[in-house]
Amino acid sequence: MDSVLQVNKVNQSLFTSSSSTGFLANRYQLKQLIGSGGMGEVFLANDVLLGGIPVAIKFLTQSVVNAKMQQDFAREALMSAALSQKSVHIVRAYDYGVNEKGKPYYVMEYLSGKSLKDLIPLPLPMFLTLSRQICLGLQCAHQGINIDGKICPLVHRDIKPANILVIPDPILGQLVKILDFGIARFLNYASTASTSSGFNGTLPYCSPEQLDGEKLDSRSDIYSLGVMMFEMLTGKKPWETETDYFGAWYKAHHFEAPKTIADVKPSLKIPQKLNSLIMACLAKKASDRPQNIAEILQVLDSVEQPDLPTNLASNSILSRPLNSASPITLEQSYRQLLWPENKPIQEIVFPQLLDTPQGAITAIWLMLSKQEIKNYAVSTRYNQFVFVTSPHPMLLWVTVLYNRQFVPKWLPCYLDMQNPQNLSMVSLLAENEQYPLIFFTLEAPHSCIKVLSSRIEPTQRQMLKTWVQQSHSLPPACQPQLSKQLLKQQYKQMQARILQHLESEPQVVLSRSV
Repeated sequence: MDSVLQVNKVNQSLFTSSSSTGFLANRYQLKQLIGSGGMGEVFLANDVLLGGIPVAIKFLTQSVVNAKMQQDFAREALMSAALSQKSVHIVRAYDYGVNEKGKPYYVMEYLSGKSLKDLIPLPLPMFLTLSRQICLGLQCAHQGINIDGKICPLVHRDIKPANILVIPDPILGQLVKILDFGIARFLNYASTASTSSGFNGTLPYCSPEQLDGEKLDSRSDIYSLGVMMFEMLTGKKPWETETDYFGAWYKAHHFEAPKTIADVKPSLKIPQKLNSLIMACLAKKASDRPQNIAEILQVLDSVEQPDLPTNLASNSILSRPLNSASPITLEQSYRQLLWPENKPIQEIVFPQLLDTPQGAITAIWLMLSKQEIKNYAVSTRYNQFVFVTSPHPMLLWVTVLYNRQFVPKWLPCYLDMQNPQNLSMVSLLAENEQYPLIFFTLEAPHSCIKVLSSRIEPTQRQMLKTWVQQSHSLPPACQPQLSKQLLKQQYKQMQARILQHLESEPQVVLSRSV
């Protein structure tokens, strides 16, 4: 079938005047205290205006004592809310306000997960996965958001394990959410305005310049990230102080060299470039640290994919055999392929059998403009398969072309599994390690100018074999459109999850099945 391409214990003192009913702002019904820390208390609540959906409401420790502070809080809250819409790795903020006692609050998405502080130390693979997601969230903040035509970078100021939430995710496995963006900056301002201290943060993770009360940039967060990454791997901090008072930590951060990972945990073996990265993040001078998150991501990506073949790292055209027993050099002959006469000249995608010297294979054929083909010539290819047996056996085969510079290109194909030709195509998919994507130009003469490949993991191939066998044994059915509609609904739901996954992974070829 053709598919059109898609881009695509309740503290009553915190309540307002309606405290007798347990409501905040005549909208949020506070249920129970679920967390507390240096910055405030978090309550589980129901948003009655949205059907009682659960939300988390954080009341800050600092009171808003004047109009200027209230204005600044509102600005920070708006910036935080805007930022949370840009990255899946930043907890989403929906609303904010100040109650009648002057306590400011944030309304956030309610998430059920574990704090990073309860998970450390971590094995290296999980460390790499979580660290990369944390970096992606920080990078988004450091790049800034547009406020009234001006780009405003955000510095978190309190990066620590307690501010990182890890929640289960069906595609990512674990999804990182950074908490309290914007709150640290407001509290720092409020503390300065109302006391002589001027400091707000978590001492073991503060950069030297933060302890000095200097103006901060992204490199302060990078220092805090270095402390946290050290702790994520070893379970300990890079310094041991005699006390937890300000003076002891000031001395450590300014004058004491951090311990090495090897000294703290001799049994831990990590790549040297990762060790060097973490120690560089802990440099006393901001100019000696990585200057931006992109530098950190580059190292993490290289550690995650140490033995990636060159052709996959660059996402070049197909140059590996589709079947390990019989090499197929498709790139030598793809230019001879012709667009099928029974297919319209438009942006479409469809599966089709392709004859090769080694036998038939299943390929994805698609037509795009020359510019779009160029855009996705270097891209991650991700695939996912979904199968339903009733009311009609049907397979959804999704391929995604992902390049961070462009909108993802979604290539869905729906296969009626009671169609003999479709069964043959899926059987061939199950036999090969990869399948080709054949690109034809929308512009005349509609020639084939590119071939890419997408890998099918062994577990996927076994699943496809099982689905073929199930389809053979099922009784005849006559409701393919019903099953297609069910799969279309599931497709819409899984697109956001796939995109989250792609945004959180290095640019390599990926594949999954469900």
